[in-house]
This record gives sequence, structure tokens and C-alpha cells, in this order.
Amino acid sequence: MADEQAHDPLNFMRNMWGNMGFSLPGMVAPTFDLEELDKRIKDMKAVEGWLRMNLSMLQMTIQGLEMQRTTVSTVQAMGQMASDAARKMNEEAAPEAPAEAPGALSEAALWPWQMMQQMREHMQQNAEAATQAAQPAPEKPKSRRSTAKK
Repeated sequence: MADEQAHDPLNFMRNMWGNMGFSLPGMVAPTFDLEELDKRIKDMKAVEGWLRMNLSMLQMTIQGLEMQRTTVSTVQAMGQMASDAARKMNEEAAPEAPAEAPGALSEAALWPWQMMQQMREHMQQNAEAATQAAQPAPEKPKSRRSTAKK
């Protein structure tokens, strides 16, 4: 038996793997059987595919949550703008209006209109500013000098 081990060309490899002092993950003992290696490769590729699928699902979940957060913050900002506009409109109309305060239902019905009015005014101001910035500065009239020959 000792002679068989001495003449075995893979004995060196077996001894090297066994004397490392640590085991590689997923490998209890190294094998030189091609079918066993193919089986392990196939299993590892199946695990890799599963992990990639889970990673993709995790990334899609994160993106969905980010979109949800953005949507909620946008809706909250729009609600705040609408309530500010309604409050401003009520303050302006308060001296002219009778002592009765408008109902909550009428305020809720008016906030889209008020928000659209604010957006229209803001866009109009931006358009006027852009128009003024795009206009060239007026040129100073050039003085005419006579080119009389002496």
C-alpha cells in the first residue's frame, strides 16, 4: 500500500489539500472525481442564480420604497402649498367677508384651483424674468464724427 501511495501522481495534491489547516467552504474534502466536481459546479451555479434573483428582488423593493417616499413627500408638499394658499386667501378675504367662515367642504373643493392659480402666477413671473434676461441691452447712440479732410 505504501508503494501505491508513493507512485500515485495525485498523492502530493491530496497531502497538500489535507495539510492546509483550514477547510474551504463547501468542500469537505477535495475530490478528483469529475462527476462529483460537475455536480458541485452545478449546485454552486444554482445557488448563484438564487442569490442573483434575491439581489434583484431586493433592489426592486428598494427602488419601489424610494419611489413611494418621493410620492408621499410630493403629496405632502402639495397639501402644504394648498393649505398655505387657502390660509392666505382667507386672510385677504377676511375683512371683506361677513363673520361666517367658509366650511371645510368648500375649502377642500377650492384648493386645486388655488394651487393652479399659484402655479400660473409663478410661471408667469418666471417667463417675464426670462424674457427680460433674454432681451439685449439697448445700444447707446453712436456719435457721428465728421470726417472732414484737412
